[in-house]
Amino acid sequence: MEKFTGVDYLNIDSLYSEEELLVRDTVREFVSGEIIPIIEEYNRKGEFPRHLIPKMGELGLFGSTLPQQFGCAEMNNVAYGLVMQELERGDSGIRSFASVQSALVMYPIFTFGSEEQKSFWLPRLASAEKIGCFGLTEPDFGSNPGGMVTRAEKTEGGYLLNGAKMWITNGTIADVAVVWAKLDGVVNGFLVEKGSKGFSAPAMKGKHSLRASVTSELVFEDVFVPEEMRLPRTGGLKSALMCLNQARYGIAWGVVGAMMACYTSALDYAKSRVQFSKPIAAYQMTQEKLVYMLSEITKAQLLNYRLGRMKDEGTLRFTHVSLAKRNNCEKALEIARISREILGANGILDEYPVMRHEANLESVKTYEGTHEMHTLIVGEDITGYPAFE
Repeated sequence: MEKFTGVDYLNIDSLYSEEELLVRDTVREFVSGEIIPIIEEYNRKGEFPRHLIPKMGELGLFGSTLPQQFGCAEMNNVAYGLVMQELERGDSGIRSFASVQSALVMYPIFTFGSEEQKSFWLPRLASAEKIGCFGLTEPDFGSNPGGMVTRAEKTEGGYLLNGAKMWITNGTIADVAVVWAKLDGVVNGFLVEKGSKGFSAPAMKGKHSLRASVTSELVFEDVFVPEEMRLPRTGGLKSALMCLNQARYGIAWGVVGAMMACYTSALDYAKSRVQFSKPIAAYQMTQEKLVYMLSEITKAQLLNYRLGRMKDEGTLRFTHVSLAKRNNCEKALEIARISREILGANGILDEYPVMRHEANLESVKTYEGTHEMHTLIVGEDITGYPAFE
């Protein structure tokens, strides 16, 4: 196994604690040893490597910032960010799985669930005995989730759920779905278990992106949800958006892993690829590309570091997360494309990770809020004028 030493031009590692670096290095070794050797094969097949899930649970990668009483690692948000970074160096689909399990399933149960719901679900999700998914996006409502048409109707002993969700990571393999639906016009969260009558989760096929990830529809046809499966502390659409903010934080960190994978691949290739009697790394145009990529990686690392410290201090606002998600996803995709240029025709081969990361990042830039939506979120914050309509 080739040891990955990372990309750290400004010695940012010196800003991290020993514990944070230990977490990072543990996941880095796991990615190098168990994800990278097999991920191209699974990407080719269009399958998620499910055999990795128990090991990720053993390493404490699910709900890792939540309390130990629920079987979680209770690490800080910087360490959690580094986990996401290293997982995405392996593949965006692997990071997406952990991100959904943690930020979009365990976080809402911990934040909005009853004590009984937390005690039952969180330990099982942390150990990966159970898998979860998050149902908010609908076929006709992506950037405008408040327009959702999925409805919950009160009935004896619980609720009847009707509607559909789209682009749901983990949906087909999930044991439980955190589903958002309007109850008397107000968005509420519900836990819907696999096997519930009227509930189906067909896999979405034909993806050119996130191929090593499970993406699904969720369909609800008079699905009965018992009263005890409603998340009692949810309070409108804001609750769902709080979950998205957790996921966006993880994405901002995660894409730096993809950046590093593409940059190191391009740098190594440029130093070994000889044209016109010398390595292409010796040419000014190639050096300009490499320096640009290194500069953007370094800026993203510093942005994430500050983001994590503010989150641990309790001073982070959702607009700060939007700024980071917007910037880092855009630059990650740009770095993937520049890396492909340096590799030339070889860049499209899965002998190298670049084209896979590039295809994945097209989705990562779009999901959990498009580039444009995050632009408008920050734009409203700095001007005072909402420009969403």
